[in-house]
Amino acid sequence: MSNSTFLLRHLNRCANPKAFASPGYPTLASLRRLQTRSHIRATAAFYSTQPVALDQAEKPYYITTPIFYVNAVPHIGHLHSAVLSDTLKRFQELKGRKALLSTGTDEHGLKIQQAATQAGLKEIELCDKVSQRFRDLFDAANISYTTFIRTTETRHAITVEELWNQLWAKGYIYKGQHEGWYSVSDEAFYASTQVEEKINEKTGEKYHVAIETGKQVEWTTEENYKFKLSAFAEKLLEWLEQDPDAIVPRSRHEEVQGWLRNGLSDLSISRPKTRLTWGIPIPGDDSHVMYVWMDALANYLTVVGYPWKDLSESEKSVCGWPADAQVVGKDILRFHAVYWPAFLMAAELALPKKIVAHAHWTQSKMKMSKSIGNVVDPFTAMQEFGADTIRFYLMNDGGLADDADYSSELVKQRYKKLLAGQLGNLLNRSTSTSLNPQSKVPAAPLKDNIQPGDKELYLKLQLLPEVVDQAMGNCRTTHATQAIFDMLGEANAHFSQNEPWKLIKDSANKERVDTVLWYALESVRMAALLLQPIMPTKASEILNQLDIRKDERSWEYIQVGRGWKKDAEARRVIPGTLMFPKI
Repeated sequence: MSNSTFLLRHLNRCANPKAFASPGYPTLASLRRLQTRSHIRATAAFYSTQPVALDQAEKPYYITTPIFYVNAVPHIGHLHSAVLSDTLKRFQELKGRKALLSTGTDEHGLKIQQAATQAGLKEIELCDKVSQRFRDLFDAANISYTTFIRTTETRHAITVEELWNQLWAKGYIYKGQHEGWYSVSDEAFYASTQVEEKINEKTGEKYHVAIETGKQVEWTTEENYKFKLSAFAEKLLEWLEQDPDAIVPRSRHEEVQGWLRNGLSDLSISRPKTRLTWGIPIPGDDSHVMYVWMDALANYLTVVGYPWKDLSESEKSVCGWPADAQVVGKDILRFHAVYWPAFLMAAELALPKKIVAHAHWTQSKMKMSKSIGNVVDPFTAMQEFGADTIRFYLMNDGGLADDADYSSELVKQRYKKLLAGQLGNLLNRSTSTSLNPQSKVPAAPLKDNIQPGDKELYLKLQLLPEVVDQAMGNCRTTHATQAIFDMLGEANAHFSQNEPWKLIKDSANKERVDTVLWYALESVRMAALLLQPIMPTKASEILNQLDIRKDERSWEYIQVGRGWKKDAEARRVIPGTLMFPKI
């Protein structure tokens, strides 16, 4: 097996940690040697069927989801993170850029150890089971990930060990006594200022919780390794002040700046093995294992082949680092916007270009909780409404700054009013054989002869690509969908006001009927092209019905009048297909 073949296999699928003991697979030591230049050349080959000159290759757009903790099965919030990341990745591809999307599962830590014990399973058995559930979900939701990473993979241990060694060599790790409030649920220590006292209303018992997450904490004293996080408060502040778009939305950017202005304490980055066994051992000290967040965050480097030994800067860029966008839920913002960039600064690695911290989903205005029983099962939701409908709902209603309330009734409303009522209705009207018996696409009206009654719709069509581009550039998928359906609302109104079913009764009106039909078809075409990142399957079906060829579905064709240019006379739309049937 060639180095490239081996690495491609392991870069782009979830590896079984035991597989490296099988015949034909390299040892850990030999894998370390492979994870250098061969990785980069294999990655370059993955993006092109033609030979790639590494020093001339374009850096792919690299976007990540958080990796998901396997102590519980996935919920709708996990799916939201994945769909948002996938939508942003597909949008880059729509614009002609090569893109990487990584997702996966976080499989170490005390919560995993405890959950496995409670389930009567070995830790790896629990990880295998739940990790596969996440993979099944993302496959069902048509998430176009290029890598599904598991932190129990051998390649990840190599990356984590290298990152630790770099921080140790540069003097940012030391061993010391640690006292503080620790949350098992968050896998994190908290300062006294981050903790508040609560009283159990039933028993009167006092306990403490982390203010930020609401999770219970306990006072803990232990010896462990610590990272000099306190040395990076000013550097992190300078980074955010110089780049106001480093964290979106703006409210999260300001929130992180507030944390940094209050100063940072050094961070515990190991746990004694007497307390935690399920983790990556500390290099040179098997009595400690890696703090789960340092382990987990390093996955973003594992995916792109770190460490990059003996590579030029142009060769490094081919693998994708730095990440262009890292999508996270607001509950893990501190880990990604404070700890992670501090680790990268300490290792002298480039920082992510953007951290996208989205809000949460509630139900009946209450936070979803297993104990309350209001957690939405994403598998059930997709079975009921279809994957593309749920993807659309999450991108149309899901918030960045503010939490959104999940409701099956709202999903039905969006489907009926927008997907079926606007997009599907216009598609059916514009392909009707009663108005267009030959199913031809009429010629586009001349740009210098736009009729007064068509100007409003023409202007919306003309401006739509720019509006959507700006919205997606700011990760505001809701603004993008609103612009698309605002245009479709205008297109439906335009169709109704012109009443082509009446005009067609007089042959003298043929030219006007053709113009009205063309505007309707063009509106559907542009909407479907722009909806491809959000609803890839349904958008493709609509474009097929409109006889839009595969090579006419990229960004350059999302302009008024760019459709059906080639062999126009031979093009035929397909009538009678009910794209959005009643639920």
